[in-house]
Amino acid sequence: MNGAPDLTLFSMFMSGLLLLIPLFLVWYFKMGLFNSLLISTFRMAIQLFMIGFFLEYLFKYNHFIINVLWFTLMITVAVFSVIKNSNLNIKHFFLPVFVSFALANFFVVLYFNTFIVQLDYIFEAKYIIAIGGMLLGNSLRANVVGLGDFYKSIHKEENLYFYKLALGANKFEALLPFAKKSFVAAINPTLASMATMGIVSLPGMMTGQILGGSVPLVAIKYQIAIMIAILASTVLSIGISIVLTVKYSFEKSGVMKKNIVK
Repeated sequence: MNGAPDLTLFSMFMSGLLLLIPLFLVWYFKMGLFNSLLISTFRMAIQLFMIGFFLEYLFKYNHFIINVLWFTLMITVAVFSVIKNSNLNIKHFFLPVFVSFALANFFVVLYFNTFIVQLDYIFEAKYIIAIGGMLLGNSLRANVVGLGDFYKSIHKEENLYFYKLALGANKFEALLPFAKKSFVAAINPTLASMATMGIVSLPGMMTGQILGGSVPLVAIKYQIAIMIAILASTVLSIGISIVLTVKYSFEKSGVMKKNIVK
């Protein structure tokens, strides 16, 4: 099989024309998203082209320290995005969420490279950045849902939380129902995606490998492996995030600190 053909300037222009459809709809129905849609698309294009040039050098030098530092930067950006989009206080949440992301995603990506792909050099730039990016993207979405839901639920239903404490439950026992609910909400999108994969959708990694010249069976094996890895990193990151942030977000008395939820 040959790799995917390069896209010419004309191809990119024709791709850009498709943007007119959502632009027209949000303008016509006055959804208030016109500027956001344009800015997001422009930022996506600029960021992807810039990272495309950078990754050429990253893959060329393939140095352990550079690869780890870059993945750490990816984790840092993801953590800021999670906290911002969950409307939580950066002061209380950055360190525990960063630790949870680092533990979960470094562990899973190195496990993937060592035991699944069986690389001789487990810090191979192409794998640690590409696989790590997919893991981080899904962990980010899950944590936005999970952490946001967890703390907003406690904030809205604090009377129920205090009632459980008054009945003799300790802090973790009183928080457990909220944690379970948020955990389920966080991983449900991943489970739904896995359940319909191959019938409703052909996932990105599999499609990319097929377009790149891999035979479909090899692409399918990789897709199965990466989806299991995504599920593992998602479950680990949201679980560790909730456990660690609780230590920073509550007083010893069990009362949630002020200004946790914006």
